[in-house]
Amino acid sequence: MMDKKNTRVYLMMVLPALVLFFSFHTFPLLQGIFYSFTDYRGYGDWNFIGIDNYINVFRDPRILNSYQFTFKFAIVSTVLVNIISLTVALGLNSKVKFHKTLRGIYFMPNILSILIVGFVFKFIFSVFIPEIGQSFGIEGIAKSILGNRDYAWIAIVIVGVWQAAALNVILYLSGLATIPEDLYEASGLDGASKWQQFRHVTFPLIAPFFTINMVLAMKNFLMVFDHVVALTGGGPGRSTQSISLLIYQDGFTGGQFALQSANAVVYFFVIVTISIIQIRFLQKREVQL
Repeated sequence: MMDKKNTRVYLMMVLPALVLFFSFHTFPLLQGIFYSFTDYRGYGDWNFIGIDNYINVFRDPRILNSYQFTFKFAIVSTVLVNIISLTVALGLNSKVKFHKTLRGIYFMPNILSILIVGFVFKFIFSVFIPEIGQSFGIEGIAKSILGNRDYAWIAIVIVGVWQAAALNVILYLSGLATIPEDLYEASGLDGASKWQQFRHVTFPLIAPFFTINMVLAMKNFLMVFDHVVALTGGGPGRSTQSISLLIYQDGFTGGQFALQSANAVVYFFVIVTISIIQIRFLQKREVQL
């Protein structure tokens, strides 16, 4: 049991953090849910309109388009980042020269600002690559991919995967470090090939890390914002406008504060639902493996 003095010290340490968390997280969250049932535009008067905003979320073609883009981007990026990260981790886990240095180099993208990285890649996609295409007469890359409604999203995938792979590689390396070398030696004596060792030894033992990476990657990619802002700003048109960017643009500058608040609430439940489904499905796979 804590005495009164320790209790006072405990409260003095916890209360400031609790007040800040409530002020900048919980209160805005509750305020957004409240305004989602009104016609508030971000300024002026407002009235209660019930669930009209939630109905309009599923009727607005711009919102549906942003969901389509975001899910396409998140699914493709999640698959690619896990394939690439696991491949790199397996390579770094083997006996290669300077593997510790390479681990540090591969982790660097994770500590860089997303906006700065995005602006650098924007120059590469808009200027550097088109100049190469024009110099060598390669028409396919002579124009910026960022100006193409059909392919601009691919540039965002490239940047997102390049940066996200850094953390995923570290997580996979942590999982690979838990596998005893004796298992590989025993499987090698039994005549198992490298693929058989990966399928029957490596992957089953790092399955929990695979689950973590899949869930975190999907959640982060569904919330994509900075990459889109830096590369395309949601364009051309609204072809690469993610849900987060739509909520920000139309909610704060488009006079649709209440509608986008409802969109944010729906979006929150979508992400939670997808994460729960992923965890349950992948954990069942862990047991089967």
